Amino acid sequence: MTGIAAAWRRMKHRYNLYGAKCENCKGVYFPPRIICPSCRRKGKMNDEKLSGKGKVITFSVVHAPPEGYSLEIPYVLAIVELNEGPRLTTQIVDVKPEDVQIGMPVEAAFRKLVEQNAHGLIHYGYKFRPAK
Repeated sequence: MTGIAAAWRRMKHRYNLYGAKCENCKGVYFPPRIICPSCRRKGKMNDEKLSGKGKVITFSVVHAPPEGYSLEIPYVLAIVELNEGPRLTTQIVDVKPEDVQIGMPVEAAFRKLVEQNAHGLIHYGYKFRPAK
């Protein structure tokens, strides 16, 4: 199992926040895409490692969660605008829901999302926390 885990860690997109940047218009998009939404086929898209830093644009506190998230309530879902421009929906962690504010600086934090006990697989992903 150790070899498999090490192989997954070497995948640059697995534990980093990557988007795509258009060489033509300089637009940055997340998630990555192969065609620029602005330039269409005129643009050339390249991988762009994102800083993982941004600010809360809007948020909601979830008190009635979907199945599998009942132990996490209440939790905060937010739209975060990254410093590079893209906006994404994410969970805000490491802060009390009442302390989250619009405009609050945040940074990406990679966390365990799901553990499948039958196979021992652990799925990681990004969430955001208040910036240090």
